[in-house]
Amino acid sequence: MPTQPLLRALAQLRQEILDPEALVRAVASGRRRGHEPRWRRVELRYVDLKVGRHLQVTAYDERQAHTTNHALGEDAREAVDALLDEPFGNWHVDTTTQSHQVRVTKKGEALLHTAQRSDEVRAGRDHDRDKGRLLAEDDPVFVALGLSDHQGRMKPSRQAKYRQVEEFLRILDASITDAIDKGHLRRPSVEEPLRVADLGCGNGYLTLAAQRFLTHVRELPVEVTGVDVRRQSADHNAALATGLGMPAHFVVGAIAEVAIDPPPDVVLALHACDTATDDALARAVAWEAPLVLAAPCCHHDIATQLRKTPTPQPYAMLTRHGILRERFADTLTDAVRASLLRIEGYRVDVMQFVESKHTPRNTLLRAVRTGSPVSGGAVRKEYDDLVATWEIRPKLAELLSHG
Repeated sequence: MPTQPLLRALAQLRQEILDPEALVRAVASGRRRGHEPRWRRVELRYVDLKVGRHLQVTAYDERQAHTTNHALGEDAREAVDALLDEPFGNWHVDTTTQSHQVRVTKKGEALLHTAQRSDEVRAGRDHDRDKGRLLAEDDPVFVALGLSDHQGRMKPSRQAKYRQVEEFLRILDASITDAIDKGHLRRPSVEEPLRVADLGCGNGYLTLAAQRFLTHVRELPVEVTGVDVRRQSADHNAALATGLGMPAHFVVGAIAEVAIDPPPDVVLALHACDTATDDALARAVAWEAPLVLAAPCCHHDIATQLRKTPTPQPYAMLTRHGILRERFADTLTDAVRASLLRIEGYRVDVMQFVESKHTPRNTLLRAVRTGSPVSGGAVRKEYDDLVATWEIRPKLAELLSHG
């Protein structure tokens, strides 16, 4: 595909975006080499308000979505021009009859691909269609999973689960984009799709939602594999995937023993209980997975060890009361996990992925493989001093063969 001047390609996109009758949706994402756009991702579409048709712009930062509506004419043109000036690396513009994709090369030129639609599509103009969500409540995957009813309305009893999935997808989206842009994660292609493994997938909420989002919204070539020890879960999830026409695969087996060939690029583990999270992290390290997202649950192992060993001075108050000991065990466990991943050559962020009112288990470990394992130095000494002080034997250290 030949390149062309970037300004010429953007001028063509501008014309398509500013057509209030033809535009279905426009999406800008990624970044150009050596530049950082103000927003991580921007979506544009036209909506019909009581005061008339407006251009709706939804801009995503690392934490939330910001939505603004612009009247047709000068206001909309200024909003579009400002976004076209941002150093986004990719633009995807869908109209009722065509699909346009622009990718900015390392040399600052444009690769423009335009495809004709086999059938003309209708643009949705409902103002409250998705409420800024990555996946709307009426998405087929949520109906199939039983979170939404058959009218596409989220069930009141499933709002917390919907919020968890939505926020996890938001972090997954940002993490994949950042890892690709910085060269830690390869850019997927149809020939070499992004391989994602969900370890301890349970009922498949995250597996199927991730598959749907990455392929339908992000439009990335993806292969998703869910792993669970229960045959019933695998069969149930596989039937849902088949019904949805989604190429997700499900494997029966223990996390510690599962073999995935070729190994995954992205490893997910959402609420794998107790040391099952350690099994998932150890498998990710063995696969040298470039990106790992794990939300731990039920830190029983370290909590049990703290009850059986004397508390070092002057920290007796941290373990004297049961509720404080349990909370401290949670913190200590995840601090140890983060330290061990750093030793293995990962950059680690420990973050909150959803508000505590939705789930008390809301800590997430995000690890990006950036270099070689650390055999010594300050990182290793910090870890050794911590486990020696508290006389603990972390399960992940055993799995990774660290003393």
